[in-house]
Amino acid sequence: MKKNPIIPYLLIMAFGLGLIFFMSIEGADNKADIAKSGDKAKTEQKAEDGAASGDVDPKAIAQAKCSSCHGGDLKGQVGPSLHGTGLKEADVKKILTNGKGTGMPAGLVSGAELDAMAKYISELK
Repeated sequence: MKKNPIIPYLLIMAFGLGLIFFMSIEGADNKADIAKSGDKAKTEQKAEDGAASGDVDPKAIAQAKCSSCHGGDLKGQVGPSLHGTGLKEADVKKILTNGKGTGMPAGLVSGAELDAMAKYISELK
């Protein structure tokens, strides 16, 4: 007796359609979380727009680019606390430009943002 070779493909298709259906239901239940991520994207855009216009708000930049690792209050989460580091502006600029270790990526901020962020972080108590 020969087996029909199309059956495995039909099973995979049915599984895929079921997965899509259940994932869409899960997404509908998480509207609030999706809205929050949209708000975060708006905050990042405002920080970038401020840097482009010359008005650099280091607090907004920190919330947009640093809070995911260093926490909303920058007192540490996955990454270390940025309060009371004792680093000078030049040291902070070097870390922001080149990164540090495997956890701190390089090039998160540049230009006028870099100067404002270095001053802001070095002054956190």
